[in-house]
Amino acid sequence: MDLHRPRRGSRGFRPRKRAETQVAEMFWPSREESRVLGFAGYKVGMTTVAYMDQAGTTTKGQELVGAGTVLEAPPVYVYAVRGYKAHKILGETLASDEAKLKLLGMKKVKKTELNENEIDDVRLLVFTQPNKTLIGKKHPERFELALGGKTAKDKLAFAKTLLGKELRAKDVFKPGEIIDVVAITKGKGWQGTVKRFGTNIQRPKATGKRRHVGTLGQWHPAYVLYTAPQAGQTGYHKRTELNKHILKISENVDEVNPSGGFPHYGFVKNDFVIVKGSVPGPTKRLVKMRVSARDNGPYQELKLTYLSNEPKQ
Repeated sequence: MDLHRPRRGSRGFRPRKRAETQVAEMFWPSREESRVLGFAGYKVGMTTVAYMDQAGTTTKGQELVGAGTVLEAPPVYVYAVRGYKAHKILGETLASDEAKLKLLGMKKVKKTELNENEIDDVRLLVFTQPNKTLIGKKHPERFELALGGKTAKDKLAFAKTLLGKELRAKDVFKPGEIIDVVAITKGKGWQGTVKRFGTNIQRPKATGKRRHVGTLGQWHPAYVLYTAPQAGQTGYHKRTELNKHILKISENVDEVNPSGGFPHYGFVKNDFVIVKGSVPGPTKRLVKMRVSARDNGPYQELKLTYLSNEPKQ
């Protein structure tokens, strides 16, 4: 028996409980250039892509075929600018369009202005517009988007140019950029230890049971440690995946829509983003994107040579 196997279940993912909200919060890296640092879209499904490899690997210059995830990214509306001082909210400046604010349940617009000398950080407050899609969602999601800039004064001046306007994916990212994605994974309910932690299935004559843990721990201390594999909630957790390559950003939906639509989603009607590989969550779930938190070197655009729109059924 191999006694040097990896442990069952990473402690980095504790506690394995259900996420409190589907609009996942995230850490924002800093950038000196004036730009919006994130966006969001709805997961459509996966498709087949081919691209020219630009990385410094053995396949450099060759055409590679792989999987890509399609995210529908309807424009988000910037309804407020929020100022922070020492990580505390100092105030907000709302947009003047009361019809848009009524969608969020705001009946009165407070006329407030942020003082650039009192704040040390600025964020955009935006909400999604799922009514522009075919997913059937009625209520918009509200969240913050961080801004890049050398000083808070620069961030505030840039934020005011976006207040009360719609923000599109192509205004934030460009093809070939490396991003991080944050989403809530697919929920799987209450599961046992074999599916939840990948523990071994016992032989039939061991204890008369197979899909259970052989031991819950040592004799002393005489209690069960929280690290012992036990049954519980599986899935519906917030997960962050780093360094996902953007293969394409486009508004030409005929390039990506199959003849029968995507399974469990339908047809894409708005701008879409194709990310190399997979992203967490089921279809129709909100996926938040941000600029990469890690230094990935110089920008290199991947040349997309093929995008499948064959029927997925």
